[in-house]
Amino acid sequence: MTPSRHPLNPAFMEYQSRVFGDVRVMVRDCPSWDLLDSDWASVRSVLEQADIVVIKYSVNDKLAFQQVRNGYAPRLRPLLRHWGLPVILVAIGARLNDEGPPCTCPLCASDWSSCVPHSEGLQLSRDLGATYLELPSLNNFFVGRYFGSVLEYFMIQCLKQKAKERPDKRRGHRFNEPRPPHLDQPARLPPVRVEESSFSQDLQWLLERGVQFADVAFYAGDSGKELGWAHASVLCAISPYFRQLLVGRQAWERPVSRCTCRERDGPHSLLSTWDGGVDDLARADGHPPGHLSRLVVKDPLLCLCLWETLMFLYRGAWEWEYLEEAIAEKLKNPLAVAQLMDRIRSFVGREKRSSVYLVSGSVLPAHRAVLVARCDVMAAMFSGKYAEARSRVVPIHGVSSDTFLAFLEYLYTDTCCPASVLQAMAVLVCAEMYQVKRLQHLCEVCVCAYLQNMPSRELASTGISVIRLLRRAKCHNADQLYVWLLHFIANNYLIFSHKPDFLELSDEEREQVERLRWPSRGYLQELSEYQQRRRQIRKSRCSIM
Repeated sequence: MTPSRHPLNPAFMEYQSRVFGDVRVMVRDCPSWDLLDSDWASVRSVLEQADIVVIKYSVNDKLAFQQVRNGYAPRLRPLLRHWGLPVILVAIGARLNDEGPPCTCPLCASDWSSCVPHSEGLQLSRDLGATYLELPSLNNFFVGRYFGSVLEYFMIQCLKQKAKERPDKRRGHRFNEPRPPHLDQPARLPPVRVEESSFSQDLQWLLERGVQFADVAFYAGDSGKELGWAHASVLCAISPYFRQLLVGRQAWERPVSRCTCRERDGPHSLLSTWDGGVDDLARADGHPPGHLSRLVVKDPLLCLCLWETLMFLYRGAWEWEYLEEAIAEKLKNPLAVAQLMDRIRSFVGREKRSSVYLVSGSVLPAHRAVLVARCDVMAAMFSGKYAEARSRVVPIHGVSSDTFLAFLEYLYTDTCCPASVLQAMAVLVCAEMYQVKRLQHLCEVCVCAYLQNMPSRELASTGISVIRLLRRAKCHNADQLYVWLLHFIANNYLIFSHKPDFLELSDEEREQVERLRWPSRGYLQELSEYQQRRRQIRKSRCSIM
């Protein structure tokens, strides 16, 4: 099937017909395969112009089928695949059963040596990528019943493909109507990265090198040898057992049973206080006298694994498997380790505070050892020759009590949850003052999250000045927040450009905002031209009432 505008090749006979009422079909038929060899170049051009290719052969002429399969099929196969044309392979002369497909048994085929079996025709169709059909003859009945439906399907597909290639002519589409300008999506805001937590590393440093601020000493019960140092603030916060040993039972705590069986196998069989009680010893480094507690380790196995136990208590309960493996490797006695583990599990405030902060008239007690381990500035302040190193009360200026309490909460818990944008900025300033980078990054993330979750109407009517937040971020070295706020102002240009504080931006900042602004200046100009053209078109139309 080809359009009629192409010249007719001598090897083809031409037929014209109309199908589906108004679809004109041009059929070009080659009655013999031998005619194709006369002018293969022109035959190839005719096949290239076709929409559907039909290959037919007689099942009673095996020599002609072999000629098609061995001679013409290898030449047609790459061309058909390259052109992507639908192909129909028709076997003519096959007999049809009343209940099923054509029969090719010896009773129906008189001579197998000269007939083409069904399997060979099907294999040829697979090689060519064609649809295989078997027709008893080419009369109107069989062509309309079998061949016509398949041909109709491929014709409909060809018509759909040609309709897609034509220009879009939708009903009611006005070509003179101007198209609106395309608005791109706003640029993605830059990410704000947060440093990894160093909470466990800080407490490990406190255990390994914070002997200067240690106020608990461990001694072996049999030899009196010093085993190690620790910090009462950490031990009391982790274990009620240490809190009872070091501080004593409080009035609000549940009374402990005095049963002898519990005393015999209880946790007091592991540790006890020194007979001499508590000594107030002056430190050799010039620090004020500290409240030193001495604990005697009674259990010999605990003496061997005291360091691993303290490391477990300082770094966290998620290393319980590591503690068990380390102790088992060290002691090489599974039964003793199992019994010791049961007693050590009993390990797992306000007591033993060593510093008091005076902030805006409020008293905020804290532990000097924890602050030194978590903050380098406080470590230098309490370890050097400063007045804070020798004073129990440390005044804090320039920070509100709520802000400093949130700062202390981060040092103790490694988390920060400001209630508002202003509180997050206040904590950020405090974190920059004491050089706690991770807290500063967390506050930056909080500010970005609060602003990004604001609807446009709330952002336009809020009393929070984003321009002033930008100034404070630059002043306090919050580089990530500074860059993020510049992009945020650019993405919401139509909101912030109408505010009075927009003029407070520097020339460099305003240039960067204008470069990143959304929507862009070019889009607004195109939108103005589009609206003007639409108004002109509406004025030129005739209104019929």
